[in-house]
Amino acid sequence: MPRHGAALALLLIAASLLFACSRDRGSRSGVCSCQDSGALVDPGLVAYLSRARAAHHVADAHETEGNLSEAARELDRLVAGPRPAHAGVYAEVDEVLADTQARLADIRSRLGDFESAARHVELGLASAKEPTYFRGHLFEMLGLVNERQSAALKSKGDMAEAEAARRRALDAFEQAMKIQDAVIQNAVKNRGRRR
Repeated sequence: MPRHGAALALLLIAASLLFACSRDRGSRSGVCSCQDSGALVDPGLVAYLSRARAAHHVADAHETEGNLSEAARELDRLVAGPRPAHAGVYAEVDEVLADTQARLADIRSRLGDFESAARHVELGLASAKEPTYFRGHLFEMLGLVNERQSAALKSKGDMAEAEAARRRALDAFEQAMKIQDAVIQNAVKNRGRRR
């Protein structure tokens, strides 16, 4: 599985299942109503999710070739690109943005641009405000960014700043674990309610 993880893949699989609804059953509004489930499929949302998947595939190809800068450029295009109408209504858009910002933080920190990497985490957290896997993953990535920065500072002999970065990494990892614990507990609680 590519570095950006299974989250985006699962999200996109869910969207492709939504797309199983044929367009000729929909209304003229551009939204397809699925008769079986009552769910609505927005063609703009499906196109956005497909665009995101393609962008991550292109970034994967650049990353495989060792060209991290080009991988980051492709993902920058995705986060700056068009979004479906009423994007704020769809959790999937926020999840794609959060996941992409996490991947950008990973890539930029591997390039040694720790300031930019931290900024990507901040932008991702603005998209993932609720305690979800995506918010927890962003804190995990912040921990990794700080861990890499600590190693870079240590190699330069800046032990005090390296230690400060190491402590920030541990704090971020702790925050990630708390969020993911809450996500797990909520999932267990919700599963129990469905029985």
